[in-house]
Amino acid sequence: MARSQNLFSCIIFMTIFVITMSKRITIDGEIDNNWYDAHATFYGDMTGSETMQGACGYGNLFDQGYGLSTAALSSAIFNNGLTCGACFELQCVNDPQWCIQNAGTIKITATNFCPANYSKTQDLWCNPPQRHFDLSMPMFTKIAQYKAGVIPVKYRRVPCIKQGGIRFELKGNLNWLLVLVYNVGGAGDVFNVKIKGTNTNWIQMTRNWGQNWQTDAQLVGLTLSFQVTISDGKMLQFDNVVPSNWQYGQNFQGRFNF
Repeated sequence: MARSQNLFSCIIFMTIFVITMSKRITIDGEIDNNWYDAHATFYGDMTGSETMQGACGYGNLFDQGYGLSTAALSSAIFNNGLTCGACFELQCVNDPQWCIQNAGTIKITATNFCPANYSKTQDLWCNPPQRHFDLSMPMFTKIAQYKAGVIPVKYRRVPCIKQGGIRFELKGNLNWLLVLVYNVGGAGDVFNVKIKGTNTNWIQMTRNWGQNWQTDAQLVGLTLSFQVTISDGKMLQFDNVVPSNWQYGQNFQGRFNF
């Protein structure tokens, strides 16, 4: 009996703990997981060094958990950076010469932008309205021979599976705070961020570039909380995830993920 009571008390404690540390709000919505036609190429070599940094602001993709399972997207998919963090499944199709037989599919996270090149008259893979994925070489060679150069693919959106909680990296100065939101599961692409200091109301942040979100509110020396909303409408609230003694350049991990 005592053992059952202890178990019951533990369950109640954990329930209260989860509610206290994070709030989840779900708005009806889901990502489009239909298959679409596109093409894929690769950039860089097998080390993947050229895929680091990039237009989504993630920096060192190894340090941030993305590794080389990544791609740069053409503007038709990139959505001016709002698609950063979204995950896709790709399969090489309709090219028996170059597609690796029975290779199956690969899953990647959008971490960069493949810009259009209007000076070219052919091989306009990243120019509108083309849907195109510029993969890391290790990912490309999982589904096709590297000599192919470019391949036809089928792709679809898939949920992102990430290790650990959402992370917040703080940058800026005394008059301006820039927060990189990364390691986001679920839909993956963040569409809205709000921030709250110890004694402030919720403050709407604006997207600067990629998944960097900014505010000019004076928040130095305050404990920080965040509300993160992804493209399917789901929202997580991270209360007091950043302690009051935070410094620029630090990053902090929330306890939960989508």
